[in-house]
Amino acid sequence: MTLRVRAVPMASGRDRALNLSVVLAEIAAAATAGVRLLVLPEYATAFDPRGVDADLAEGVDGPVVAEVREASARAGVAVVLGTVVPGARAGRAANVVVVVDGGRVVGEYRKVHLYDAFGHRESERLDAGAPGAAPVVVEVDGMHVGVMTCYDLRFPESARRLVDAGATVLVVPAAWAAGPGKADQWDVLLRARAVEDVSYVVAAAQTGRGVVGDSQVVDARGVVLGRGSADAVDVELDPAHVQEQRRLNPSLQNRRYRVVPAP
Repeated sequence: MTLRVRAVPMASGRDRALNLSVVLAEIAAAATAGVRLLVLPEYATAFDPRGVDADLAEGVDGPVVAEVREASARAGVAVVLGTVVPGARAGRAANVVVVVDGGRVVGEYRKVHLYDAFGHRESERLDAGAPGAAPVVVEVDGMHVGVMTCYDLRFPESARRLVDAGATVLVVPAAWAAGPGKADQWDVLLRARAVEDVSYVVAAAQTGRGVVGDSQVVDARGVVLGRGSADAVDVELDPAHVQEQRRLNPSLQNRRYRVVPAP
């Protein structure tokens, strides 16, 4: 049985109510199109390319995620949603991706690698997830979906931990910052993670000012099956494809090193 997935580009802003209305419309549209897994970008519920802070935060138990849970249950669509929650310390926030299915939050990933690069300092406003936290891998119709976020893509260990935990699909909600060479890096890294982990990669990206956009779905050979910055990308994922590619290319079995979380 295949899994129909949709990666949706968004241009989220600071208005949570407006962003939520877009998210709910996308869930309804996905159901109409027969999509089972909907992947939305990092910071789908609230985004500012100048920097996300505690003013945009709302708990996973708050009204935005509650409405997404209800919409997901009505539509029969599993939703990967980038959001902002209060941080562990006062005045700070955390970058979180939740996975909602059947009206429940079935996965919650707190971004481990904060974007302290290319002149950005996410760590000045955000609290990071713990490197030793259990990898977030959820099952959707027989396929195992592992969750990582944006800058995590630059760290192959992040994807490998998910694959070691059983993932055959890697979802990457992102708000990939623009800059010299950044679009090419995004493209190369998505395909590299697919090739080295012999897995599908589904990336949903923020679009607009200050970001690259370019949502993509990549197969386990590193072939781009669909991409777009304006329109949603729909692809049928086939577990048999991953099985066959891992048979032809047993690099996951042939490796000689394991991933250990840094202190």
